[in-house]
Amino acid sequence: LYGFEAAKARRLHAAFAALDGRIDHHPETLVWSLSDGVAHTLRDGARSEIPYDALVIASGAFDRVAPFAGWTTPGVFTLGGAQVALKSQGCAVGRRTVFAGSGPLLYLVAWQYARAGAQVAAVLDAAPLGTKLLALGGMLAGGAALFKGLYYAAALQARGITLAHGVLPQEAIGGTRVAALRYRDARGREREVACDAVATGFGLLPETRLADIAGCRFAVEAASRHWLPETDGDGRTAVARVYLAGDGAAIAGADAAEAAGELVAYALLADLGRGVPMARVAALRRRLARARRFARALDAAFPFPAGFAAATPDDTILCRCEAVRAGVLRAAVAELGVVEINRAKALTRLGMGRCQGRVCGAAAAEVIAAALGSTAEAAGRLRGQAPVKPVPLAMAGPPNMSEQS
Repeated sequence: LYGFEAAKARRLHAAFAALDGRIDHHPETLVWSLSDGVAHTLRDGARSEIPYDALVIASGAFDRVAPFAGWTTPGVFTLGGAQVALKSQGCAVGRRTVFAGSGPLLYLVAWQYARAGAQVAAVLDAAPLGTKLLALGGMLAGGAALFKGLYYAAALQARGITLAHGVLPQEAIGGTRVAALRYRDARGREREVACDAVATGFGLLPETRLADIAGCRFAVEAASRHWLPETDGDGRTAVARVYLAGDGAAIAGADAAEAAGELVAYALLADLGRGVPMARVAALRRRLARARRFARALDAAFPFPAGFAAATPDDTILCRCEAVRAGVLRAAVAELGVVEINRAKALTRLGMGRCQGRVCGAAAAEVIAAALGSTAEAAGRLRGQAPVKPVPLAMAGPPNMSEQS
């Protein structure tokens, strides 16, 4: 199932296994808050505090969702969720799955399903073919990664799987489980494909809650429309001895994350007054710059459908944790004077559920911006708060937990 990445996966696992006994390793441990040089953690229901004098946050990324009618129907999954089910549990999310959305992960997961023997009903890409062709020159910076992506698309078509561009999902149809996906093709015609599962996602969003709690500064990256923590390029933040690596700092993929992690390690060692191999550092900087050029080209090739998210019908649920519909958010703008997403959260409960706005935040900002005739940047971002993920209510928090909450 790992395909081209199998050798890299084995190498990484072997490298980490070789560290056994040389590092203090805490697997399956959630860092749910940070305060005064202490990481507050949870493992198997037990809390603990780990003091630190330097901190590297490598928190990764998660699926970016654009809500559409019926997206909360059982049988609709994110692309990442569908991939985890296949790789970690050895099962498909349905007998006949439609893959809808945009971004490189769309093709990778569909190909993994097809290769595993699952039935792929269709691959529906929201990005028009023209945007990909225009970005092709920039994507050459990805080297082998570009050709892997082209291979996945060609392999899907060779299996007779429908692959369409410029397609936007309209509704997941079904009651107790999805039975079909209605979509609009590149010519604006409505079509329908039978299925019992939908895997959807529109690229990735960086996981930045811990960086926010740590006090890092943020700015919007125009190409991706992401709020990103600011770094100096080597992973240093404006907060002393707090560093960021990987997709939690900027979405650039696994290879870039590996290079960024090594570069951050050298930055930390240099700040501790240790010698570092500057030739290696220079090589890593070049490698990371090339990966980021490729990432920018991917953003151009697979743009987030901002207009689609902003036009979410009023009766569509935006925040599934708190069942907040798009119309409620628009009413808050029109009737309560909401101009910023954290104020919307206070008045509508949007983003107050288990996911802390990870799923609804990006689309909600687009809805607010459209209602105001402004930009998603002006609508702001949901601020990170502790706990960054759910923890047991019975667990006593640190003395300042109430202040952070």
